[in-house]
Amino acid sequence: MTNILIVDDNAVDRLLVSSIIKKKATWFPQSVATAQESLDAIELAVPDLLITDLQMPGMNGIELVTEIRKRLPSLPVLLVTHTDNADMAMEALRAGATSFCPKQSLQADLPGTVTQLLDVAKRMQYTHDQAFCPTPGHQMFVLDNKPAMIGPTIENLQSHLPAWSDRDRLQIGMAIEEAITNAMHHGNLEVGSALREGVTEQRYYSAVASRQQEPGFYNRKVRIEAEFSDRHICIQISDEGPGFDPAKISDPRSEANLHKVSGRGLFLIRTFMDQVVHNSVGNQITMTKLRADAIHHP
Repeated sequence: MTNILIVDDNAVDRLLVSSIIKKKATWFPQSVATAQESLDAIELAVPDLLITDLQMPGMNGIELVTEIRKRLPSLPVLLVTHTDNADMAMEALRAGATSFCPKQSLQADLPGTVTQLLDVAKRMQYTHDQAFCPTPGHQMFVLDNKPAMIGPTIENLQSHLPAWSDRDRLQIGMAIEEAITNAMHHGNLEVGSALREGVTEQRYYSAVASRQQEPGFYNRKVRIEAEFSDRHICIQISDEGPGFDPAKISDPRSEANLHKVSGRGLFLIRTFMDQVVHNSVGNQITMTKLRADAIHHP
């Protein structure tokens, strides 16, 4: 069983999230009304995922995320966001939350987001050497447009970051997952993200499945090149699609765009990584992150 802890002071919202989680037979939800109750529950049994509201009496969602990161840095935390707490959501993500799901899209988006977080977190469960990487390493991958290729790629790259915190590796993994998915779906297969908006995402995934069978789309590749050390990681992801005009991208971190499911990937990438650059054609993204606790320690 996959244990999922839900934290929300609103009984109706707790019931809603629990009912969605229960639809998958292997997911077992437990719900509590306060952040302190969630911390008490975690002391008894560590869940596989924590889903939390942001605005709660007493300890709020940001304070809860901060405390979770001190106690359990590898525990993925999913925020349920509302239209009036965009600033809180951004602060919680900087504090160590792993992703978010707009409340108005819970029915359609929550199951897929939970699956994504559990998969990324599971990839971190390996034994690794704690010694620092003395010199920069380099990896390169060429992927078909198959989602099954993404997980092993992330696992490989995370395994080269033994000096990094679990929080950083989890967030880097999320950024890589979103960037590769964008390259496959939006770049190579040319499926527009607007299809994800609405009551169901079925139109979006049907379009992806259809394009995976069409000549001229399915044979395009995604190229991933990464340089990493104990102090930094730089990942460049390229697709073979026609690209887009990066200058026309609206800031996904703005309050107007935060609650659109279609903009979440770029939102997380720009929040978790220190520098994000697109090439002029728009079919390549370069993401760089510096290890925070190594910046001031040469």
